Amino acid sequence: MTDRSTATRTTATLGIDRLAVTAWFERSVPNALAPFSFEQIAGGRSNLTYLVTDTSGTRWVLRRPPLGKIVATAHDVVREAGILSRLSDTGVPVPTVVGVCTDLEINGSPFFVMEFLDGEILRDSDAVEAFLPPTERRALGNSLVDTLARLHSLDPAAHGWSQRSTSGGYVERQLSRWSASWEGDRVRVLEDISRTRDALSRRTPPQLRSSVVHGDYRLDNALMGTQGQVLGVLDWELSTVGDPLADLGQFLMYWAQPGDEVTALETPPTFAAGLPTRDELADRYLTATGMPGDDLEYYLAFNWWKTACIVEGVYTRVSRGSMGRTDRTPESFGVQAQRLAAQAWSCAQNLA
Repeated sequence: MTDRSTATRTTATLGIDRLAVTAWFERSVPNALAPFSFEQIAGGRSNLTYLVTDTSGTRWVLRRPPLGKIVATAHDVVREAGILSRLSDTGVPVPTVVGVCTDLEINGSPFFVMEFLDGEILRDSDAVEAFLPPTERRALGNSLVDTLARLHSLDPAAHGWSQRSTSGGYVERQLSRWSASWEGDRVRVLEDISRTRDALSRRTPPQLRSSVVHGDYRLDNALMGTQGQVLGVLDWELSTVGDPLADLGQFLMYWAQPGDEVTALETPPTFAAGLPTRDELADRYLTATGMPGDDLEYYLAFNWWKTACIVEGVYTRVSRGSMGRTDRTPESFGVQAQRLAAQAWSCAQNLA
């Protein structure tokens, strides 16, 4: 897995007990040869991610929760590892989990290790432009939306999810969950978050289908191959069974295009020329799944709000120093969260 962003990998000891984790690797990962190097992969805003390299040059990726205070049910890396394992034979491209550690004596928190996939994480438009010429970039969007449609076509119960989880009410639960997360651990109050939540709660559309949803699906949460294909979808921490149109709405919200005044990401990779438009991607998904698109504006507003809650949580954690080394200041996350919350409120006011 490679990353062309300006702040990529730096040697890090924060969050890793080198001696104890090395001993765990030797016991638990076949053919792993000490000594190991542990390098934090910058870019993740939730769980901490490390590149692990052994003396032979073999590489893996390790995921653990952030340091400090953690909201109940959040940052559950053991659950994330279980989701990856359930998806391993579905045709949805994901890295293979090679080991899970739940013994808190080893590193102070659970962690899991997965295979290293040699693809590109495209975090900004410069990375996209360096990766593929304009005439070949359409494949990036098409492969991503086709993978999302493939994920949403799975029968959750057939792949290890409880039958109970296939019931409706996903958006209502998400509104409650993210409200509680934001209210339970914050350093300030954003009025646009609370009033948007109230507006969305009054207008929730009926859930038409239950599918496995990723919860944070976007270009820079996937490893891309040199033909523009998805090699592996990453960051499944927020995955559950829910409303597939909510997942589509988030993907489209992140898919910024030239002319957008507000973007969900600070440096959107999708500003690069040659990519499909949001409308083209939405049409491709709806054709593949047979889902109606009548309520997409609601799902876009919902995802602006949800993303504002997430970024506000990042602002809180980075302000407290719980994320180790980051490539941005706490203040930049604070300003971003304010902008997202304002956009969410603007969209919510325009709903019928």
